[in-house]
Amino acid sequence: MAIFGDRKRKESKIQGMLVRLIINAIAFYVTARIVPGMDIAGWESLIVVAVLWGVLTMILKPILIILTLPINIMTLGLFTFVINGVLLMILGAIVPGFIVGGLGTAILASIVLSLVNMVLENLR
Repeated sequence: MAIFGDRKRKESKIQGMLVRLIINAIAFYVTARIVPGMDIAGWESLIVVAVLWGVLTMILKPILIILTLPINIMTLGLFTFVINGVLLMILGAIVPGFIVGGLGTAILASIVLSLVNMVLENLR
């Protein structure tokens, strides 16, 4: 019986990751349509951005939050939008077809991306 329970848990983790990937892709698409200066060339770039966003936020974001903890505490967490903006700039440099106009555009995009993600997560 434990074997079947493990299989269901693994399937639910994979399904959760796929749902998260789809939500990120939709959020990036909506954000690129709303924020001027941010553009995604095609669906291939959109999928790559969604996957790499998941990897960057899983690996690099916690390190950056720990390194900037004092300023993050002083700004009551608002500096997290700047961190997300920097991560978006990194994605713009890595992924061909994903264009971020500058740091201001990236910070605005991170705010919109957070709001769209929040709405999509609540619809789930």
